[in-house]
Amino acid sequence: MSEKEEKKPSYDELLEENRRVRRENESLRQELERLRLLVERLQRELKRQAAPFSKKDPETQPKKPGRKPGLRYGRKGFRKPPSRVDEVYEAKLPEACPDCGEGIEFLTIRSQYQAEIPRRVIWRRFNVHVGYCSCCGRRVQGRHPLQTSDALGAASSQIGADAQALVVQLKSEVGLPYGKITRLFNVAFGISLTRGGAAQVVLRAAERCKDVYKKLVLAVRQSPVVYPDETGWRVGGRLRWLWTFVSAHATVYLIRPSRGGDVAEEVLGGEYAVIIEHDGWSPYDNFLSALHQQCLAHLLRRCHELLEVATRGAVRFPREIKDLLLNALALRDRRDAGQISRHGLTVATGRLESHLDRLLEWKRPNAPNERFAKHIHNHRDQIFTFLRHPEVEATNWPAEQALRPPITTRKVWGGNRTWAGARAQETLCSVLRTCWQQGRNGIDYLSRMLRADALRKQPRLNLPVFVPG
Repeated sequence: MSEKEEKKPSYDELLEENRRVRRENESLRQELERLRLLVERLQRELKRQAAPFSKKDPETQPKKPGRKPGLRYGRKGFRKPPSRVDEVYEAKLPEACPDCGEGIEFLTIRSQYQAEIPRRVIWRRFNVHVGYCSCCGRRVQGRHPLQTSDALGAASSQIGADAQALVVQLKSEVGLPYGKITRLFNVAFGISLTRGGAAQVVLRAAERCKDVYKKLVLAVRQSPVVYPDETGWRVGGRLRWLWTFVSAHATVYLIRPSRGGDVAEEVLGGEYAVIIEHDGWSPYDNFLSALHQQCLAHLLRRCHELLEVATRGAVRFPREIKDLLLNALALRDRRDAGQISRHGLTVATGRLESHLDRLLEWKRPNAPNERFAKHIHNHRDQIFTFLRHPEVEATNWPAEQALRPPITTRKVWGGNRTWAGARAQETLCSVLRTCWQQGRNGIDYLSRMLRADALRKQPRLNLPVFVPG
């Protein structure tokens, strides 16, 4: 036999190789089955529109509902008596005892209060005085502060400013479709309203608020910290994107065809130079002059996703990153509780960064771990910004909370049919959400906006101007 010829494996070596391949095949088969079940579960969750029903049997001894008595019960809530009373009724004693039929002796009077909604419609008639200028001949008519329109003739019968504001609130924030809004007005208040009329109310309110919307965009652009996020939306049945930008005093929504950086630049401007807290979407990286904070909740969620499918040594990297991020959140809690000095915070933050650098130097043969590590490496300086700037949140929760009402609305009626409706949606949602942020009554604010032409003065929102240093 020539020395260059390969030595043929023996029977025992072939048998051992066969056994090894069988073991690997069995391991891969089990892994494939586990991943198949995981994919099926995730696909079902994506299609599910509500929380799943429990597949387990009811507990034989469930916990007693409600809060537990004791020191940790918390404050007991109750409705306070009103500062004014509009109606007084007497709940008089019966003439005889309902049990034995004997007479009843008066003891005292105790008060009970009740808050009721007014269901009696107020019909107003405005005697509009019409005249003309004696000089130029121009037609002139009077206007009362409660009017929302100058229309006469066929359009002279309208609904008031408060009713219009309620339509806007139910449509834009609560998410009721126009059909249910009209039924509610008919059943609860006896007001006849068509779906087309309700749609016109929403469009007119958005037109009145367009200048306020521009001021909200400017206020967000001048804010020291902004929390952006985006989600899918539909206009005319086609996929579009609903964006939100949240600051301390204002929230702005936009509905655009694009999910790119052009939308963020439209709101923040190309030279935004303060702090952006986001989920790692690449268009936000175009703001080179700004400080960035990666949302730790998204990073932790990605760690959990990797741990669900990782096997053997591949679990180590996401587990270490998860522990590191949790330690950073614990350090933030200690800082906020005043349990660590400023110098101690700086030292602890430096240790976290050094630990992160060591983790990024590891060798990672697992491809998903490598992609995750590459993302962290590219945004390494954006992980612990919240520890150096107390005004910055560790997660992007303000933007995600702002998206919840529109997402609920999307599940009810899917989006907007026209771009005019989309523009009204973004404008009115921005105004109502900003009112909620500032603790103001959205219906009252919109009612005043609808009467602004008569008042000659629009109501203002608290929008402080921030000047970067």
